[in-house]
Amino acid sequence: MREEISPRAFDSYVISMTHEASHVLEVLFLASFAGLAGRRADGSWHSELRVAPLFETIADLNRIEILLTRLLDQPTYRELLTATGGVQDVMVGYSDSCKDGGILASNWGLYQAQQRAVALAAARGFGCRLFHGRGGTVGRGGGPVHDAILAQPPGTVRGQIKITEQGEVLSFKYQNLETAVYELTLGVTGLIKASRHLIQAVPADPPEAAAVMAELARHGEAVYRELTERTPGFMDYFYEATPVTEIGRLNLGSRPSHRAQGDRSKYSVRAIPWMFGWGLSRHTLPGWFGIGTALAAWRGDDPERLAVLQRLYRDWPFLRTLLDNSQMSLSKVEVGIAREYARLCETADTETSIYERFRAEYERTCREILAVAQAATLLEENSTLAKSLERRNPYLDPLNHIQVTLLPRYRQAARDHGADSPEAETWLRPLLRSINALAAGMRNTG
Repeated sequence: MREEISPRAFDSYVISMTHEASHVLEVLFLASFAGLAGRRADGSWHSELRVAPLFETIADLNRIEILLTRLLDQPTYRELLTATGGVQDVMVGYSDSCKDGGILASNWGLYQAQQRAVALAAARGFGCRLFHGRGGTVGRGGGPVHDAILAQPPGTVRGQIKITEQGEVLSFKYQNLETAVYELTLGVTGLIKASRHLIQAVPADPPEAAAVMAELARHGEAVYRELTERTPGFMDYFYEATPVTEIGRLNLGSRPSHRAQGDRSKYSVRAIPWMFGWGLSRHTLPGWFGIGTALAAWRGDDPERLAVLQRLYRDWPFLRTLLDNSQMSLSKVEVGIAREYARLCETADTETSIYERFRAEYERTCREILAVAQAATLLEENSTLAKSLERRNPYLDPLNHIQVTLLPRYRQAARDHGADSPEAETWLRPLLRSINALAAGMRNTG
């Protein structure tokens, strides 16, 4: 491909789930057999591959400094990186870190990982280009790209940024020429603003921001893991009260919905169907769960602490963008419709216990975010989006009720006659159409 089309036919070689420095070196070792990296006859080094490690889980984000130190201190790798221009691409993943530890721990881990990566590369004489893998949902890095770029750590965006946008985002943003120009303009202007530190002094993060956010992330991750990993019946609720299994029957997607077929654990299900299932069932849980408990635990009944959070929301783009995006996710929750999906659970105890925890945290999160944002209603400052969601609901709600009716009928037919039987197919076709219709209407679902 490089010889026949162009040396620029490929850009970054992305290694998903990078856990060790050796994962990057292994790629370059194999590349040497194909003549893509190594030493020339005159002893100089060359590399035609730009390798980008992708850090996806909370643990990997926390270990980014260790891994990059081992990598950039390796003499051969330093030579190969210099040969490609001396800039290390570092890709950060939103999806799996959010599925792993919840939205607060994910966003704060990503924020810190970027700071550490840029500082570490600079200390060793290399540049660092951050590479963001963004999907449609808030839990997968979705949301307005302009705000997202401005919310990056000060000094980490240096005149360039790499972003992948996936899923339904592509058609919504770029299928129409005028919309595409508008979206790209938003991205470019965000990049210019975020890079102004290169020519003038810019404000640093508020002095108390890191300590406050670390505490919020700790509380948020604890309550999220308590629900998703230590609550009996939680994964049964996910598979029974959302259409995640049926989403796997859609004729789309680049990968299976699970890493290991038949394994119904949180680890096995991939991030896209995880977000998709919660979104279609009107829970949108990954986009906000844990924020309410974290904010309430940190501020308690202390008005001074609430004032600190209000000031951070006003002055710190990171926290403002995080809470504004969560408001969008909260606005798509319909507790009554979610209750109908919960009734699909096979055991009443699972249905009641998980649903009540979801509802309590939803109400707490709405209350706490509104207090911090000093707003009366969700999306008060984004009336255009609020109006758009309000206009969609009369069309979305009946689709949800149709889907709730179809799911048990399809599942019963699949159990009685087999998933590929004509009896099951009768219900599967309209069920898949309801999934597509809800995804199109809700947008940023996957």
